[in-house]
Amino acid sequence: MGIEVGGLLGLIVLALDVWAIIKIFDSGASTASRLLWTLLIILLPIVGLIIWWLFGPRGGTRLASS
Repeated sequence: MGIEVGGLLGLIVLALDVWAIIKIFDSGASTASRLLWTLLIILLPIVGLIIWWLFGPRGGTRLASS
């Protein structure tokens, strides 16, 4: 009965990975950079998340074109 610790930890990692990918696509980084960061997080969920947190693009810098 209940959720296993591994399952709960996996769910937390999944939620953080999804949040990181959303932040990557909200950043002003180039398309190639976004793709590489996303692949890193998908292929190495925990390590990729830590590397992105330390060195990744920051969100909210994209400018709207008119």
